Amino acid sequence: MLKKTIFLISFSLVQFLFWVGFENITLAQDPHFTQFYANPLYLNPAFAGTGRCPRAIMNYRNQWPGISGTFITYAASYDQHIDAISGGIGITALRDEAGEGTLTTTNLSGIYSYEQPINRHFSIRAGFQATYFQKAIDWSKLTFGDMIDPRYGFIYNTKEVPGANTKSGVDFSAGVLGFSKLYYFGFAVHHLTEPDEGLLGTSKLPRKFTGHAGAVIPLKKDVSEGAISPNILFKQQQNFTQINMGLYVTKGPLVGGLWFRKDDAFIALLGFQAGIVKFGYSYDVTVSKLSTKTAGSHEVSFGMQFPCKPKTRKFRTISCPSF
Repeated sequence: MLKKTIFLISFSLVQFLFWVGFENITLAQDPHFTQFYANPLYLNPAFAGTGRCPRAIMNYRNQWPGISGTFITYAASYDQHIDAISGGIGITALRDEAGEGTLTTTNLSGIYSYEQPINRHFSIRAGFQATYFQKAIDWSKLTFGDMIDPRYGFIYNTKEVPGANTKSGVDFSAGVLGFSKLYYFGFAVHHLTEPDEGLLGTSKLPRKFTGHAGAVIPLKKDVSEGAISPNILFKQQQNFTQINMGLYVTKGPLVGGLWFRKDDAFIALLGFQAGIVKFGYSYDVTVSKLSTKTAGSHEVSFGMQFPCKPKTRKFRTISCPSF
């Protein structure tokens, strides 16, 4: 009874934050990953512990290497289910470097998720995340108009007064996830309190709303022999909207994927999984007005799904793609 009460309170809180949040979208964008299921805790904190056994994942993204001042993002996460606390725990670390390290963002998060089976085939999981963040700027890498000589270029010292070098604080996020053996869907709200990350005055980080859904269609009787998995992802953060549509195809240890990110890119993915190890590579072909200059985007994921001792308690794992 206590577990059901905790779950109902958790679900009601997330639902309330969903409706309140959409009325208060206000100023920056989070880094995004093409292989969003290869970084599940970043996508939705409710994914913590869904693999049951210990899971470690690393991600790397190089966005638009053809443009000076490219965006490079690193991420790492660990999660597992723990029966004693009736849920999963997870930790994540992320570092985003913009403008060749001129502006950097570092996040360290802790996550707890609680699962409630609804019936023999369907479960709902609610997750909560607390994050410590630090944003830093290297003023020595910036140039200003008063440094320019018409003939010789940047030769003068600027009279601009630098602001703070770093800004840090605490952030909170929440999410819900519903899943069965053959379909799944979820919703997450990040930056619930819209923390101030401004280095020059106030600059609040807008709430990010994420919705995702998909299905697993077996090619034969057993999903492990091969499957097609159509998926859709929706993100909204301030005035920025992202929609990803596509599918994964798995056959034995191999997985391939084709995606379209609305008004932005076509995406191709290739990965494999052998034993406890999985590896994925994806390339974004830019189709916007920047297409001839960006050189696309490269993303690599590496994960390890460790084995664990059999448990007498039944535990349902999610069957969604892991790339």
